[in-house]
Amino acid sequence: MGFGDVIAFAALMGALIAMVGIVSGAYKRRLDFQQRKLELLAGKETQHAKQLEVHCAELEQRLRVLERIVTDAESKSLIAMQIEALRDSDAQEVVTQ
Repeated sequence: MGFGDVIAFAALMGALIAMVGIVSGAYKRRLDFQQRKLELLAGKETQHAKQLEVHCAELEQRLRVLERIVTDAESKSLIAMQIEALRDSDAQEVVTQ
């Protein structure tokens, strides 16, 4: 093995090290991109879950009102007024959204 062979081997090893560095850098950027994408998706899902939680609470409140209306032994006119009040609140919610 002569001096030329040693230089060629050193150049080959340097090229391999450089290639490994380039590939690992690209892989790291890809992983960083995927992590950022997942973070954004998780933020979106968290926001959606909060919206569903608020909607569920509103529905529970409306259900309680309806249960109270049905179980009350009051006059029919009072029940009709309460139902109309619910319809009015729905109309207001649609306008505000």
